[in-house]
Amino acid sequence: MSTNLYETDFNLWLEETIIKLENNQFESLDKVNLIEELRELGKAEKNALESNLMILLAHLLKLKVQANLPESMKNSWYNSVIEHRKRIKKQLSKTPSLKTYLPKILEESYNDGRDIAIKEGKKASFGVRIPDESEYPNQCIFTIEQILDDDFFS
Repeated sequence: MSTNLYETDFNLWLEETIIKLENNQFESLDKVNLIEELRELGKAEKNALESNLMILLAHLLKLKVQANLPESMKNSWYNSVIEHRKRIKKQLSKTPSLKTYLPKILEESYNDGRDIAIKEGKKASFGVRIPDESEYPNQCIFTIEQILDDDFFS
C-alpha cells in the first residue's frame, strides 16, 4: 500500500513516512522509495550548485572577454555574479560537504558557462563588437578562490 501511496499522493506518502520515522516504525517504511528520494535529494543539491556555478562562470567570462563595454552595459552581469556567488556560498555553508564536489564540476560548469557566454555574446547589439569564439578560453581561467571571492569580477 505504501508504494501505491507513493505513486498516487506523494505528499501524503511523505507525511506518513515522517510519522513512521518519528515513531521508530522502521519495519513499515517504504524503504525502496525512501532510499530513492534521499538519493534524489542529494542530486538536487549538486544540480543546484552546478547551475549556479555555470551562470556565475558565464558572467565572469563575459566580464573578462567584453571588458571594454561601458559599465552600464555590464551591470546585469555584475549583478548576476553577485547573486550566483551568494547562492553558491550559502549552499556551501549549509552543506559543507559540497565543497569537495566543487573542483569535480568546475571544468564541465565552465564549458557550459563558456557556451552560454558565447551564445549571449552573439546577441550583442547597439554597435557592440561581437567577440570571436576563440576569445573565450577553452579551459577555465578562474580558480575556485577567485570564483568565490566577493571582490573578484575578472
